[in-house]
Amino acid sequence: MRDSSFAVVLLTRNAARQLPEFGVLAEQLRGGVWLVVDSGSRDGSARLAEELGLRVARVAGRDFDHGRTRAEAVRRVRTQVPGVDRVVFLTQDSRPRTGTDVERLVAAVAREGVGGAYGRQLPRPGAGPFEAHARLFNYPDRSEVRSMEDAKRLGIKACFFSDSFAAYRLDALEQVGGFPERAIVGEDVIVAAKLLKAGWKIAYVADACVYHSHDLTPLQEMRRYFDIGVFHARESWILREFGKPEGEGLRFLRSELRYLWQHAPWRIPESFLRAALKYLGYRLGRAERWLPLGLKRWLSLQKHFWDREAEELRARKRGDRARGE
Repeated sequence: MRDSSFAVVLLTRNAARQLPEFGVLAEQLRGGVWLVVDSGSRDGSARLAEELGLRVARVAGRDFDHGRTRAEAVRRVRTQVPGVDRVVFLTQDSRPRTGTDVERLVAAVAREGVGGAYGRQLPRPGAGPFEAHARLFNYPDRSEVRSMEDAKRLGIKACFFSDSFAAYRLDALEQVGGFPERAIVGEDVIVAAKLLKAGWKIAYVADACVYHSHDLTPLQEMRRYFDIGVFHARESWILREFGKPEGEGLRFLRSELRYLWQHAPWRIPESFLRAALKYLGYRLGRAERWLPLGLKRWLSLQKHFWDREAEELRARKRGDRARGE
């Protein structure tokens, strides 16, 4: 009999090529109930997931939100799968090596006091030096368990978390209010920070691995850091509680330069370009309240987030006109 005390939530969009691998993974796991949350795929992903025997929830692409979509998934798991006390989140571009990697992550959140756990992300096969270094820097080969006491030592790194491959205790999630209903990025960091503040621990499980990395261009890096800046501007309490990220950015740059010197020294000038663009994007994101909506949309990787903001702005204006204001 399969253990149904945990659920695996897989977020997809046009994932028909990756889904067969997850179907195999579902067979490898000794337990778990699967829920595929598909956001407006046009390649038959939702239908394929059903053919693989996985539960499917459909979300319109325009309604996707990093926070709300995960919050809805948790609500579905709560109501549709009795007995579940832990939930694993995966994205379609995160490929666990085997089912045992998922099982190790599930086991981590069964430990006393651990509210959330995330696994190690390895560079995908054929990864370039920038994406490979980013994974090696942020996901070392040594596991650790962090509490709020570690914030003094680690600063903002204490609440580092990624739900591209993560597990949560549902009672811990519920205690801290679950995922935010609105988040451009960083919904996982918000939850991790709240868990730490509420007295829970965060586990990093180095022997639970997925292949997950992206070959971003310098412009895409700038846009990614713009989104992070927006996130920090709107969730400024995280910086007050855990500290600012600038010191971590300098440590990353020094590490990247050492890595490039050993593996791709001809790309060292590009490292400085990327660092400058990331800093520019981040500072613009932090100042987003003074930027016009159209410019914010252009600067961002998360176009759908700003489309929704534009819809809400138009709705408010229609309401104001209807009230004669």
